[in-house]
Amino acid sequence: MKVYNTLTKNKEELIPLDNKTIRMYSCGPTVYSYAHIGNMKAFLFMDFLKRSLNYLGYKVKNVMNITDVGHLVSDSDEGEDKMLKTARSTNMTPWEIASMYTDAFLKDISKLNIQKPNVICKASEHIKEMLEIVYKLYDDGYAYETSDGIYFDISKFPDYGKLSNIDLDGQIAGARVAVNMEKKHPADFALWKKAPKEHIMQWESRWGMGYPGWHIECSAMSRKYLGDQFDLHTGGVDHIPIHHENEIAQSNSFVKKQAVKCWMHCEFLQVDNGKMSKSIGTAYLISDLEERGFEPLAFRYMCLNAHYSKKLNFTWEGIEAAQTSLNRLSNLTLAHKESKDEIDSELVETYKKEFQNALEDDLNLPLAMGTVWNAARNSTKSYKLYELLMDFDKVLALNLDKKRLEAVEEIPEEINMLAQQRLEARKNKDWKKSDELRDRIKMLGYSISDTPTGQVIRKG
Repeated sequence: MKVYNTLTKNKEELIPLDNKTIRMYSCGPTVYSYAHIGNMKAFLFMDFLKRSLNYLGYKVKNVMNITDVGHLVSDSDEGEDKMLKTARSTNMTPWEIASMYTDAFLKDISKLNIQKPNVICKASEHIKEMLEIVYKLYDDGYAYETSDGIYFDISKFPDYGKLSNIDLDGQIAGARVAVNMEKKHPADFALWKKAPKEHIMQWESRWGMGYPGWHIECSAMSRKYLGDQFDLHTGGVDHIPIHHENEIAQSNSFVKKQAVKCWMHCEFLQVDNGKMSKSIGTAYLISDLEERGFEPLAFRYMCLNAHYSKKLNFTWEGIEAAQTSLNRLSNLTLAHKESKDEIDSELVETYKKEFQNALEDDLNLPLAMGTVWNAARNSTKSYKLYELLMDFDKVLALNLDKKRLEAVEEIPEEINMLAQQRLEARKNKDWKKSDELRDRIKMLGYSISDTPTGQVIRKG
């Protein structure tokens, strides 16, 4: 399998370092809030990759962290810990918050058919491993002490910025991280923070009580479960310029070699061609999809149709189309199951080879889905094609053997005309006429709702 390595900027053959198992680490959630569908896109990418590697015959050991301490409100060293901020606003302890949102996260990934990683590790349970790295980096001259913590000195790591192509020479104090006059360089980052007495989450260290920086967590936990060197590290593109750049610096300096062979990053999910935003109500959750009558797997289907390296635009019309397509694909699959007709075995093998080739080419799932649809739409119904489609579903994980509703019924022209008239009335702020038209639509057996992306019409 060839994949794009963000570090080298090239497509490379993925060959296990030990010639047996791909050891993969994936950045997990910070459990201070519910994970939105933008977050879930990254975890779906992790799952598609692992399932594809398994399908192609690789053994995979996948580790994912749960960040329940150390992640400040900025990805750099700005502000307060996200867990403590939520704790203060909810009158809950950080541990209660972490437990609640971890449980919610695990339920959501289950709904999306995301396989649990082989290891899920909590940051708060690995302080010893983090301090081991911090102590050695400090003793070896890679870090220094300030009044508020222990910082990594990026000048001691010549390759700093290689992953993200950061212009360190042009960087000014405060442009990327909070101004700290004790820091030797504005990009120097915290390995360990000294805790004030009122700080709830703190542990003993040689510098007194404190807590870890966010970046050290992943270095410590990946090393514990995957070793000094491992094959693959995944995450979102937002991790590249700070979090992963810092991971590379501290991990490589600690083990005195390249800790991670290959880095893979998935692009953002947008909403209506814009950034997801909690303030304007577009940071949708899996529960929001369910409340509107969509399967979580419809979102999984949507993500299968965009390459992981490309931005994906979410709209309510788009998720409705995804649900309709998923319904159809599932029903076509079951139609093959019920047939006793024969089909050319060579054609089946051709479909299988096309599917495999797409996966091997940097996880080209949109191309793979083209083959899936060609097989499903084949005019000859055959149990062999059912078996093939269920084989593909080991990667897709769409539950294609589940009977689903037929495609969404076409909205009658009369209803569409009334909806258009209502839209015009709302534009003219004629709320009375708008309400009257809504009532007429309802009397005809349809409902209409307003969303950030426009009107949505449903039967019933």
